[in-house]
Amino acid sequence: MNNEIWFENFPGAITIADENAVIIQMNEASAEMFRKDGGFDLIGRSVMDCHPVSAQTKIRRIYDEKKPNVYTIQKNGEKKLIYQAPYFADGKLAGVVEICLPLPEEVPHFYRDGD
Repeated sequence: MNNEIWFENFPGAITIADENAVIIQMNEASAEMFRKDGGFDLIGRSVMDCHPVSAQTKIRRIYDEKKPNVYTIQKNGEKKLIYQAPYFADGKLAGVVEICLPLPEEVPHFYRDGD
């Protein structure tokens, strides 16, 4: 299987930044989500340029603390899960991945501790 096919066609937006917070890769859903900001033209730009100061603080925290930032939003009537997490190469911080997934209004929750 071509590893790029799943990435490009994944229904959620995937945006990848390097260790300097520069966008290095986006899939089709990410480019569409950020179309008003430039879409694929954002590759090579700092993620800081694409966010207000309050969000820049959160992004810096991900880089500094090397821990994920996870939350949900609702925009234009659509609920989404935002998952921003650091990734590593050879044990060293290599950057941050943001995955934005559309969510149905009601999301089932299952407890699997007893399974």
